[in-house]
Amino acid sequence: MKYVALDVGTKRIGVATCDRLEIAASPHSVIPAGKEAPAQVAALVAAEEAEGVVVGWPVSLNGTENDNCRLVTAFLDRLRPLLTVPVELVDERFTTRLAEASLIEAGLRRERRRDLRDAVSASLILQSFLDGRRHRAPPHGPPPSAGGG
Repeated sequence: MKYVALDVGTKRIGVATCDRLEIAASPHSVIPAGKEAPAQVAALVAAEEAEGVVVGWPVSLNGTENDNCRLVTAFLDRLRPLLTVPVELVDERFTTRLAEASLIEAGLRRERRRDLRDAVSASLILQSFLDGRRHRAPPHGPPPSAGGG
């Protein structure tokens, strides 16, 4: 299935996509947060022919919900009516830090890192979701029979 992932922030929404085989997540773009953002995300989901949306759920390090969770909830309240596909929430702890570290390691300047960080973070959220799906996938083929006839 094809998914679009979102890293929702106060200023920007990072976007990532994956291939239909669910092998790899890739940074896609960054959408400015604001009044038009839900419509822009819905249009992108339709254009990508995505079958689901994955959204980073920014819980605190101890697992409790915080102001950022309320921000995501408010955004989803405006986005869900515009979508015809399911929305999944994924724990996004550390993704922004990991994205920043990978961009620093790649040698990108601060301005360029700021532009890419949210999309890279969304790709980490999506890759985590895809990896989890693979590990939860049922075994292939029919179950072994329980005895002869």
